[in-house]
Amino acid sequence: MPPIDLTCVIHAHSVHSDGTGTVEQIAAQAARAGVDVVLLTDHDSLEARRRGGERYHGRVLMCVGEEVSPKGGNHYLAFGIDEEIDHDGLGPAEVVAAVAEAGGFGFLAHPFSQGSERCRRVGPGMPWDDLDAPGYTGIELWSFVTDTVEGLASVREIARFVARPERVVTGPPERNLRGWDALLARRRVVAIGGVDAHQIGVRVGGRVPLRLMSYRRSFSHLRTHVLLDRPRTGELRADREAVYAALRAGRCYLAMDSFGRAHGFAFGARGAEAVPMGGECDWAQGQSLEANVPLPAELTLLRDGEPVARVHGTGLEQAAEQPGAYRLEARLRANGAWRTWILSNPVYLR
Repeated sequence: MPPIDLTCVIHAHSVHSDGTGTVEQIAAQAARAGVDVVLLTDHDSLEARRRGGERYHGRVLMCVGEEVSPKGGNHYLAFGIDEEIDHDGLGPAEVVAAVAEAGGFGFLAHPFSQGSERCRRVGPGMPWDDLDAPGYTGIELWSFVTDTVEGLASVREIARFVARPERVVTGPPERNLRGWDALLARRRVVAIGGVDAHQIGVRVGGRVPLRLMSYRRSFSHLRTHVLLDRPRTGELRADREAVYAALRAGRCYLAMDSFGRAHGFAFGARGAEAVPMGGECDWAQGQSLEANVPLPAELTLLRDGEPVARVHGTGLEQAAEQPGAYRLEARLRANGAWRTWILSNPVYLR
């Protein structure tokens, strides 16, 4: 049976930190956007869970994590914890260790952020200071709002992004991809896509009549698809743990679904044994990498960050001539330009 492909929105904020939507409103907006799972990450707060927000809201599963948020940077998207993390005085490695000690796991939030030299109103960057800190599961490879806004040259360009993101965004910054590939040469690092959705606006009488970008619109673009071995049960604990397990294993990929529906994407290695995306095995002669996409696209296979094959179509097969971390990028021509559509997690042939 093919894996069950769920669309997840990761990194969103509610009224329990600096967002303008309630948990119920966010879930309703996610349903309108066709999202299966929301991973809520309020700053330094699990209040949404205490108030009963972590549950199924209709067909949308709401999972509640925390964005551990030291002042000035080193923010960490933590999941699987039951209490807020006291990060006072902790460095980046200590934040990761504190989450692990609490039974959780996490991803570095916007780790390559550098602020904007051209648009001062964006403010300074919020990077992660120690990429070699041990113990974290992965990184927010593409932070949809942060990475895009930091790369724009003026308030006018930011306004264009807010109005029509799909006409402005072309892909994650190249520095993010280079930084990830450098990490992959040393360790397993799962990549996720984060939205960092706040629905900035003015909340009046329980509604937000004035807003820059609704949750629904934010949720319509960059998603992290998780691949499950079985259909959802409809029970919170079992389905939450299945989503978390897929994320920790790298059984997930990033997709700009506003450019084209990505369901059906597959990537893995074939040989004496099949190795799924996120999997690892010893390299051997006769292995090959295979990818399939639901729409014709430009497909690029990379090994340790270097392109080794490129085709245009719906499938790619390439011999694994050397050990390495292999990943796939797919681009579509949309809105007059070539744009990143899908980014896989690696297959590790060691």
